[in-house]
Amino acid sequence: MKTLSSSLEQVQESFDSVREHLHEFDFALGGNWDYDHGYFDHYLDEDHLVWLRIPFQVVTGRIDGDAESTDAIVEVGTPFVLKHVYNEGLDQDAEAETYGALIDQFQTPLDPDAKIEDKWVKEAAGLLHKVEQAWIQ
Repeated sequence: MKTLSSSLEQVQESFDSVREHLHEFDFALGGNWDYDHGYFDHYLDEDHLVWLRIPFQVVTGRIDGDAESTDAIVEVGTPFVLKHVYNEGLDQDAEAETYGALIDQFQTPLDPDAKIEDKWVKEAAGLLHKVEQAWIQ
């Protein structure tokens, strides 16, 4: 993981406005959001292994990622670049889960926080700069 300084850090704005603005740059609300925090993600490579992630915390209200609008005000955190290196194929040691009797067939990442090449950091910084410039206008 590599953090990137940003003029967006500590900006407080409505969740809906932040989501709309970042959507213009193909950011999506990451699947690991909760009612009081989350991340907006933009993949940088074709394999979806390298990501620019912009975290946020809810200051007031609650978010619902599936709702068209919310009453939440969020504070933007420090953006970072992240790289995951995954195993290919099915997990031969998968076991039935206790609840739902489902099988987790996917393997654990080889390296959930792999070294990030300079080209990805530069690309992420360039995209972040474009987001910042558009945000000011």
